Amino acid sequence: MTGVQTCALPICFPVTICERHFTSAPPTRDEIARASEDIDEAIKGAAASVPITEAKTLIAVAGTATTVAAAALKLEAYDRYAIHMARVSTEKTNAVSQMFLNMHRDEIAALGYMHPGRVDVIAAGSLVLSRIMTLTGAQEFVASESDILDGMAWSLAN
Repeated sequence: MTGVQTCALPICFPVTICERHFTSAPPTRDEIARASEDIDEAIKGAAASVPITEAKTLIAVAGTATTVAAAALKLEAYDRYAIHMARVSTEKTNAVSQMFLNMHRDEIAALGYMHPGRVDVIAAGSLVLSRIMTLTGAQEFVASESDILDGMAWSLAN
């Protein structure tokens, strides 16, 4: 598609952020600050190759984005139909990230929309998404239940 810039930003590394920086749950302010610095460096690396500040809306796929969307929508249980194509503002993304960063593991696990495999990494993942939103200047993200390969195939077909 003409005029559409795509870029896979480093939202895929919440496990690495957890392993490098989060030794407690919830993480301390120092742990969050160090993680934010690490995330910001990765985003700046992407910005050196791709004009990431030109997009005002981001399409976000995978578990972190859909879980943040579920939280922003205040869902009681995971609902892929409510989540798919939901628009989540940067303000809401930041608020959800802050919520996860302040929660204990058992509180996160008790959330009806939380996938058990995401409990340990959602705080880091939401911080990554929040930093991406902030540093790109995007006003919102659109959550997609489709995979990035679906989007690439669609754009090649058009």
